[in-house]
Amino acid sequence: MNGCVGLRKVTIMAVALLCCSFPAASLQAGETGISVSASSTVTYNPDTAEFSTTVEATEKDAARAAAKVATLWSSLQQALRKAGIPAADATSASYTVSPEWEWNSSNGKREFRGYKARHVVQVVVRDLAKLGGAIDAVVGAGAGTVDGLGYSSSQFENLRMQALENAVKSAKRDAEVMAKAAGGRLGTPLELQYGQPQPVFPMMKMAMAEAAPMAAPPTDVEPGEQKLTVSVSSRWQFVSGSGK
Repeated sequence: MNGCVGLRKVTIMAVALLCCSFPAASLQAGETGISVSASSTVTYNPDTAEFSTTVEATEKDAARAAAKVATLWSSLQQALRKAGIPAADATSASYTVSPEWEWNSSNGKREFRGYKARHVVQVVVRDLAKLGGAIDAVVGAGAGTVDGLGYSSSQFENLRMQALENAVKSAKRDAEVMAKAAGGRLGTPLELQYGQPQPVFPMMKMAMAEAAPMAAPPTDVEPGEQKLTVSVSSRWQFVSGSGK
């Protein structure tokens, strides 16, 4: 961005760390403090994916709907085991059985359709090479939806701490420059505030194989790079040139 100060790169396990300051910095006459805001952005390659999938069935009888979903659930779990996803990473997110109604426009009334049983499963994939196969597995097992595909890093906390450290260092560098330019020097920090990290997720590409041909290629998923930005605001003591 314009006004970006002190661009630098720090390598952390094949992760590029970009650190820069916001242009928002001020030193006003009569004040004894210097206020500076800074940010640090981490660009990293994710190593974990997560998505939800649903098996559901509608029958006139609630017990039959539940039994059908139980069969689909069993098939889905077996398919995930074959795709290399352990049971601990394919857990129930929700389960419901509820009556279904539909509107009959001819008589202007709601009519009972049956009971819908719905089982939502949360799937975590810790090896991205298995992600496409896991998606194909749940679809092939009769899952009606694949939703909420997202990515993360097992090193997220380390990345966040490194970004935070560099944001504070960047703010301090700017404050030192301002103090020196004003004929003084920088004193101790008076206040430090930390903004919650802001992840940026680019558009993810997913090409799902057609259901019919047996020779069709598997689902191809490209996560792309992820970004995490940490912001800080700071206030530092300003010691004038005549100060001790």
